[in-house]
Amino acid sequence: METKRVVIRDVENPEDGELLEAAEVLRNGGLVAFPTETVYGLGGNALDAEAAGKIYAAKGRPSDNPLIAHISCMEELEPLVKEVTQAGRMLAERFWPGPLTLVFPKSDKVPCETTGGLGTVAVRMPSDPVANRLIRLTGVPVAAPSANISGRPSPTTAEHVWQDLAGKIEMIVDGGPVGIGLESTIVDVSGDEPVILRPGAITKEMIGDILGNVEIDPAITGPMKANVRPKAPGMKYRHYAPKGDLVLVELKEETIRELYRPGSALYKEVSRKMGEWGKSWKIDRESFYMAWKANQEALAMEKQGRRVGVICTEETAEEYTVKVKRSIGKRSSAGSIAHNLYAVLREFDDLGVDVIYSESFAEDHLGQAIMNRLNKAAGYRVLWV
Repeated sequence: METKRVVIRDVENPEDGELLEAAEVLRNGGLVAFPTETVYGLGGNALDAEAAGKIYAAKGRPSDNPLIAHISCMEELEPLVKEVTQAGRMLAERFWPGPLTLVFPKSDKVPCETTGGLGTVAVRMPSDPVANRLIRLTGVPVAAPSANISGRPSPTTAEHVWQDLAGKIEMIVDGGPVGIGLESTIVDVSGDEPVILRPGAITKEMIGDILGNVEIDPAITGPMKANVRPKAPGMKYRHYAPKGDLVLVELKEETIRELYRPGSALYKEVSRKMGEWGKSWKIDRESFYMAWKANQEALAMEKQGRRVGVICTEETAEEYTVKVKRSIGKRSSAGSIAHNLYAVLREFDDLGVDVIYSESFAEDHLGQAIMNRLNKAAGYRVLWV
């Protein structure tokens, strides 16, 4: 199959003429990758069971991993669901269009192939002008998981999509790099209590401001049991993973206490090294120690003949002496880290890195989504120091 690539000239105000062919492909059961504000999505008609099957086949995605139906306006929601719950309506009114997916009881109009066999349907209204206009022109809800080979880091540029899916789908709509860089937040509003199934740019704190209490599914913080059917993408299977083995470096609670306890051996050692290297004013003690230990581990792997990469931050980059290191952004700006995460993981694939050490981040606000993706990509491998 030949994959056509259509470049949008003005992504803030796309012309209908640039999108009409893509809309026709979608209506006729074909597949089109397109940008959203989160990542690039692989679109197919959400009401067409065969189109859903094509999405699973193109991605190599397990068929019990549900897809998200994308709509362009609230009027398009009603036919897809049996009920718009109060929590769902409140969140939609506040955050749609935007990077939030809501899980409702599904209507009979939505085939089980789209929902992974579940009686619920995940729905999102993207704010990206290209995505929103394409869906409106298509005239049907568009099922669109991330436009990558299943399990790989999600695509944040059209080039990433081309690398994974060229020759497997009809068209790629090139709207340039995405804004956020992490998939949407998913909230299950189908039951009595809302539950966050996947963290994202719409954070737990933001949702709590609207609904009050909100639960977090255990799959966010640890592996999902093998016999459990996932209610949303990204819950059960290894996702976002580079080809190399990714290991997260995290500090033990006792290490943090010793770092700040004057008189402790660790306090004195870190103070001496930070003073020697003139870092006391540039970096906090925890980040310095994390970088120091990660660099030691990476250097040890290099001596064993492994090709090693390190994911660091602008604040810590100078601490590393390994051959391959990439800054993921500023530790003081979670948005920059989220935006660059998948691109850095894909770059390590291009460089043939077979072991990657990554710094860890605070798990509040957007940091929860960042650490969720890193843990999934690492298969929950952690080096505690």
